[in-house]
Amino acid sequence: MKVLVIGGGAREHALCRSLSLDPDVTALHCAPGNAGIAEVAEAHPVDALDGAAVADLAAALGADLVVVGPEAPLVAGVADAVRSRGIPAFGPSAEAARLEGSKAFAKSVMASANVPTARSYVCATPEEVDAALDAFGAPYVVKDDGLAAGKGVVVTDDLAAARSHALDCMGVPPMPSRQWGKVVIEEFLDGPEVSLFAVTDGETVVPLQPAQDFKRALDGDEGPNTGGMGAYSPLPWADPKLVDEVLRTVLQPTVDELRRRGTPFSGLLYAGLAITSRGVRVIEFNARFGDPETQVVLARLKTPLAGLLHAAATGTLASFPPLRWSDGAAVTVVVASHNYPGTPRMGDAIEGLAEADAVEGAYVLHAGTARAESGAVVSAGGRVLSVTATGTDIAEARGRAYESVSHIHLDGAHHRTDIAARLS
Repeated sequence: MKVLVIGGGAREHALCRSLSLDPDVTALHCAPGNAGIAEVAEAHPVDALDGAAVADLAAALGADLVVVGPEAPLVAGVADAVRSRGIPAFGPSAEAARLEGSKAFAKSVMASANVPTARSYVCATPEEVDAALDAFGAPYVVKDDGLAAGKGVVVTDDLAAARSHALDCMGVPPMPSRQWGKVVIEEFLDGPEVSLFAVTDGETVVPLQPAQDFKRALDGDEGPNTGGMGAYSPLPWADPKLVDEVLRTVLQPTVDELRRRGTPFSGLLYAGLAITSRGVRVIEFNARFGDPETQVVLARLKTPLAGLLHAAATGTLASFPPLRWSDGAAVTVVVASHNYPGTPRMGDAIEGLAEADAVEGAYVLHAGTARAESGAVVSAGGRVLSVTATGTDIAEARGRAYESVSHIHLDGAHHRTDIAARLS
């Protein structure tokens, strides 16, 4: 099978790593890729948002499967462009990807499917924002309606900060011919958060193993929200029946509702969940593998990946064998560049990668990296590396991950030191 992966982050490196280990994959390509992905897949300098260019590349390569990694290409219709050429694509249509592209749309789907989620208001004026904030009270939860790379959510006790973020999400004050954008204001959900992925062909839904990520930039869950600073799997504290419950009450009803609407969802459905005192509640949906949770989930998946994704892309998931998982654990620690999640500094040399990769059970996945003319690997984004390690349990995996991180030098870089610390 010839596979083309679209994207250039640590999620795509994790996907490419797993696909490269699949004996059924005869050729592996990525567009545009990064410095690490280029070591396991042939990289192509194609704009991931250009559906026609991606489809042309897939056709020229004779790809049997195209895997669209990031959310922006999915919302832009890249998977549609690939499928229009008769090539199987793993990833939802632009219409179905609205489940991530619009929080308001997702709330509408959940209401129709009777999926448990936070009570919310979709606001389109400053007056509606004020009324919603007053109705729920602190802590205030304000979400950008559109894509925000995991950083569009503010949770705060500060009313002024909540209102300011809401107005920022809605855009500049409207002109006579222009309206405010939308913002979603929700009730605060107590309890730990869990990420659960599911592969689906639009009818059959196959859940993966749950993971937990760490969104705040600093230790102790302090600092601003980020795209994710680390993750671990499995969750020894979670109810063994959690996955079955979420499949029954969240994942399958959502897929069924989208099919009923005439916009079947095929690809990866990601449910961000809160395990509250009142039961499981959906925080958000994403339309693709999450980062950094993908890194730890795929580290534990023993089933070859290409066949699973191809079955989803071709509508044959019902006959796919049950998934197989390792008994151990996986931990990922994200190394971020100076000033992330603000404007990151880029172009700094990264040293110690070979030594980090040499740690038993550990490997380095590249996110924001590039190859300089000198041949050196340099930073090229906010989240630069995802150092992932496996072990017999979380304590061993965590120890190996941090030992690997200790070998990496990137001027001004930072990482959290408490990923999965409470479990080891």
